[in-house]
Amino acid sequence: MSVHRCGWCEKDDLYIQYHDREWGVPVHDERTLFEFLILETMQAGLSWHTVLKKRDAFRAAYHNFDVNTVARFTSNDVERLMLDAGIIRNRAKITASIANAQAFLRVAEEWGSFDAYIWNFVDGRPVINAWSALSHLPATTPLSDRISKDLRARGFAFVGSTVVYAHMQATGMVNDHLTSCFRYVEVQQ
Repeated sequence: MSVHRCGWCEKDDLYIQYHDREWGVPVHDERTLFEFLILETMQAGLSWHTVLKKRDAFRAAYHNFDVNTVARFTSNDVERLMLDAGIIRNRAKITASIANAQAFLRVAEEWGSFDAYIWNFVDGRPVINAWSALSHLPATTPLSDRISKDLRARGFAFVGSTVVYAHMQATGMVNDHLTSCFRYVEVQQ
């Protein structure tokens, strides 16, 4: 018996493993939320597959996405990252990742955690969609527009509505698995 998955993930084993284990699973861990925020900002204009292939290098370069460490990165760290061929070397995205770490910490201080802040937008429960075809999945929604605007007002960068919606999908704030996908029901449990 074959397993039915969302069609976007069938490119290779890396994509399949990400789809089967992580995508759409509700995340409440601060480090993981920060990791996905940085990875999604790095993805802007690129494919998620490109980012996934570089994920281990990002983890090494960004000290396993320790937000406190990244928030203290200096211009020397920016130059170090610009020389790291294992990651996406875009100066604007790198400097944004440091600013985002600092903003992440400010939000966490205000709300008690970034988790409390971000999940507040969905009342602490994932939005369960019921898409039957990949062509139905939106790139943005009015909710991602609202979150993007709020994040930017709080000093975050590279957090347009498309990046925010991808973050929502990755961290399970929305369940965008196709209804025919075996993970559709699994991630709701």
